[in-house]
Amino acid sequence: MPRPIAATIHLAALRHNLQRVRQSVPDAKVWAVVKANAYGHGIERVFDGLRGADGFALLDLAEAERVRHLGWRGPILLLEGVFEPRDLELCSRLGLWHAVHCDEQIDMLAAHKTQVPHRVFLKMNSGMNRLGFTPARYRAAWARLNALPQVDEISVMTHFSDADGPRGISHQIEAFNAATQDLPGERSVSNSAAVLRHHTDARLRSDWVRAGIVLYGSAPDFPDHSPAHWQVQPTMTLSTRLLALQHLQPGDTVGYGSRFTATEPMTIGIAACGYADGYPRHCDTGTPVLVAGVRTRLVGRVSMDMVTVDLTPVQRAGVPVGFGSEVTLWGRSASGAVLPVDEVAQAAGTVGYELMCALAQRVPVAVDGLP
Repeated sequence: MPRPIAATIHLAALRHNLQRVRQSVPDAKVWAVVKANAYGHGIERVFDGLRGADGFALLDLAEAERVRHLGWRGPILLLEGVFEPRDLELCSRLGLWHAVHCDEQIDMLAAHKTQVPHRVFLKMNSGMNRLGFTPARYRAAWARLNALPQVDEISVMTHFSDADGPRGISHQIEAFNAATQDLPGERSVSNSAAVLRHHTDARLRSDWVRAGIVLYGSAPDFPDHSPAHWQVQPTMTLSTRLLALQHLQPGDTVGYGSRFTATEPMTIGIAACGYADGYPRHCDTGTPVLVAGVRTRLVGRVSMDMVTVDLTPVQRAGVPVGFGSEVTLWGRSASGAVLPVDEVAQAAGTVGYELMCALAQRVPVAVDGLP
């Protein structure tokens, strides 16, 4: 039989989380962001769970082709736009909408031969300082695009740097509103954090919201708020089973580097998961894990193929545990207990996005909820 580790994608949770976004911004259309292979879930695997969205947003043309091959005929947005002139030909063939964030992309459009004008989203750098035209240059870029016969409708967009934190969106939304005042076209400004935290802000009007991490059951502002606070459900479970048990005496050490030393008699379990599966090597003693649905902790260093877990809380709970017992690294256990990916990521000094995107190819993936 295969090694017992597996990831499970939960379609019902994807549908629930999409509906949660709609409840927060009922008057807006929703981009389901599926960049990075749907945040590591797999575009083909999440499609049935997210096909209720109004459009799909992603980064590269290959992913756009995959969405079209799945039968999607609605809008698809390239969030970073095109990277070279010939990309515009595929945009025309596939009917893609695309961001415009620099003069070079406008130059490409001006030189492009097409029978069908393009729908573009002109991006403003309102303070994040990654992509986009500054407020001072924005209207000139808009006017140049508007003069091109290769361009049809122009939408306006920006991206928030601090929607998930105390600084908030004020400095950016005020700059964006001032620079776009009286410009026609739809607006796309809200990311996951803005959808959840700032949807009641009267200055924030977004015809299209870009729902990313919230769709995948992670809290964009963790640890300030948990996924349960935002009423979103985990869409990926990484689970495995115990391969062995070891009974330790005081002074016994565990794993490479002897990073953990037992201070009392205890039993540990060895589970089939390691950094070669995408589990963070930086997770140290204390990282949360579920064994048979009971919350416990990692002990010692993560190995390539194995982790070691403290079975003391499981035994104290009176739950039988042994060879083959379920271990949930993140997500939902068979008992219904949930371990948010955000908590594991915090222990690794990173964010839930990275853990889901880093799932290794050797991990089998199943989809829960397919007919």
